[in-house]
Amino acid sequence: MTIPRVSLPVVTSAKAAGRWALALVLIGATLTALNGCSRNEAAVIDTSAGEIGVATDPIDEGRQVFRFETFGNEQFWTDTARMHEVIQKSVSPALALKVGLKVDADAIPAEVAAAIKEGKVDLNSPATTLTLLKFNAVVGLKGTVSVVNGKDSLVGLGITCALCHSNVDNSFAPGIGRRQDGWANHDLNIGAIVALSPAITPAQKTVYNSWGPGKYDPRYNLDGKSTPLVLPPVYGLAKVTNETYTAEGPISYWNAYVAVTQMHGRGNFSDQRLGIDISHSPDIVTPKLPALRGYQESLETPLPPAGSFDTTAAAAGRSLFDANCAGCHVDGASTDNNTGVLHAPAETGMDAAYAARTVNKKYRTTPLRGLWQHAPYFHDGSAATLAAVVDHYNRARTLRLSDADKRNLVEYLKSL
Repeated sequence: MTIPRVSLPVVTSAKAAGRWALALVLIGATLTALNGCSRNEAAVIDTSAGEIGVATDPIDEGRQVFRFETFGNEQFWTDTARMHEVIQKSVSPALALKVGLKVDADAIPAEVAAAIKEGKVDLNSPATTLTLLKFNAVVGLKGTVSVVNGKDSLVGLGITCALCHSNVDNSFAPGIGRRQDGWANHDLNIGAIVALSPAITPAQKTVYNSWGPGKYDPRYNLDGKSTPLVLPPVYGLAKVTNETYTAEGPISYWNAYVAVTQMHGRGNFSDQRLGIDISHSPDIVTPKLPALRGYQESLETPLPPAGSFDTTAAAAGRSLFDANCAGCHVDGASTDNNTGVLHAPAETGMDAAYAARTVNKKYRTTPLRGLWQHAPYFHDGSAATLAAVVDHYNRARTLRLSDADKRNLVEYLKSL
């Protein structure tokens, strides 16, 4: 890959070095404003309710789709939402600190990274944002930068699946590091970013700004209601039939739903149950779905860090889990939904508002994987910790666990 030649604004104060993470998140801040990425629900793809096959060799191709494919949604985020204008004119460190965009350190040339660490790059300049977009370094965002009247201008902007469903390991600085595909970005304040668009109404801005970091409502733009969901991880899906909280369809269902109705990609999606029938010619989305799904299914659940849980307590917790939880969180995929089971909200003490907006009106048992990594829990994030999860079910299911039992069960959940 040829690295584009760019000039970085030079700063005379060394304090800029300490603001590297801030400025890069800054970049993400605005860039991420064009979100609407893969959310955690499922829907019907194209004009049939059938499964979409997995490509013969999907991994490399699927990785490219997941990380870099916009499905032609630049037309919406540029021409309609005008987010490129926001980035070009309104990027600021203050905004960056509020929005959890991530930056791929591997995409930044070594000499540029060194200059940043030495405080030689002006991280408060919008020109630096354009430079990072040229390097394709902002996770989940693709910008087209052209020379207009002798200066770089952002003339196009699109988003990818990675915007919401990738994180970084912070190996360079907070918010900057190597990609962690499949890790939900719970720092990302999608609503606040979308609210920056000059194309939406004040009433819509109020709703978007109410969501908070790590949450997104994948139906608000369709039914006008707002019950935002926690962004889910998309690793550990190889043995999971339905990806989303309400299980309206298999994984490629939801990929298609999100790509077309939320990311505003130019593809086909039809689900008569939802009253949706969208088509484009050519259909850029559907041909990419097999490889995308193949890559998602290849993403393994991250192991808990060494020493992050008490192994003796976890062993005792496993016995409690088997006795009280394994009926729904079955072995293997850890969900009884693989056999078609759904649960009424009252059955598990869940808020019913989001389910009421869906086809099934019920919730799927969520597969348990990487729990140490992706708090908060439940579809709406109402449990901030695993201890809160156990307390909830102890009450809702009348488990009569002792305090010691609850501690042991939490340690087991940390180990998954």
